[in-house]
Amino acid sequence: MNRVSIVVPVYHSARSLPELMERLAALADRNRQDEFEFVFVDDGSRDNSFEVLKELLSKDERVRIVKLSRNFGSNPAIIAGLAAASGDAVAAIAADLQDPPELIHDMLAHWRDGAKVVLAVREGRDDPGLVSVLSSVFYRLFRRFAIASMPPGGFDFFLLDQQVCDLIGRIRETNTYVMGLILWLGFEPVQVPYRRGPRLTRYGRSMWSTSRRIKYFIDSFVAFSYFPIRIASVLGLVLSFLGLVYAVIVVSLRIFKGYQPEGWASLMVVVLVVSGVQLFIMGILGEYLWRTLDVARRRPQFVVERVLGFRNADSGTAASEARLTTRP
Repeated sequence: MNRVSIVVPVYHSARSLPELMERLAALADRNRQDEFEFVFVDDGSRDNSFEVLKELLSKDERVRIVKLSRNFGSNPAIIAGLAAASGDAVAAIAADLQDPPELIHDMLAHWRDGAKVVLAVREGRDDPGLVSVLSSVFYRLFRRFAIASMPPGGFDFFLLDQQVCDLIGRIRETNTYVMGLILWLGFEPVQVPYRRGPRLTRYGRSMWSTSRRIKYFIDSFVAFSYFPIRIASVLGLVLSFLGLVYAVIVVSLRIFKGYQPEGWASLMVVVLVVSGVQLFIMGILGEYLWRTLDVARRRPQFVVERVLGFRNADSGTAASEARLTTRP
């Protein structure tokens, strides 16, 4: 009998958790040939998500709870869940029910056929217009300048073989992008298309603020692309060339025609443009240097405050608890 782990990062998701659990339980009933565990990672929620999770645990012994000490972000929460999972196959799905848990049934079929990586790929999405446009732009840029195998609509709902989970667990990066790591490892993914549903108002509003989206965008590119650095190099080269041409023109006019250029306006334009580009380039370098410093400090990607539901499980799950709590 295969063990299947389903990892759910939780952040202010108290309203959707009961229905999600019902649908996950129905999924497990549909796949009785497998043994299931449900690993919920509370990513520092400030609502009553943790209390709801404890109630779910009291009703279903397959529930595992990992409570992080604060909000570390969706990617560290997913990595914490992958570290805690003991399954032969491990799926990860958001808690907001925009992605259908029932799709895991088809993903498991591909895994049983030998696929190491199965991606639930969005063919469309019912998100607000601006969110859809920005997401489309992000994935186009990521495909063009970082990892070409990224599906056009992106993904954050996937199923991995335990071998792939172990490989991700060995990567000691901070501010990383889990979906990029999955593709970077190079396993040929099987894609299962679906349409992402809207976030229902009864489940509350999305916690993805503009600042979180910007950080997500920057982290993704800095982790997997040299393109920002290349932009800085090209800008520096172009400005240097233009500056040299301008200097030759000014000197030539002064020597051969006695032209005396007016100083203040032209000088201010040059100073403002060049200094602006310099600050832009320094900002790009700073983004890379900051992440290098973050790795050098060797701080953990997440800090576990409590784990529940593991000690009453079998030795396989107890081992996954030890692996999670001792992770550097």
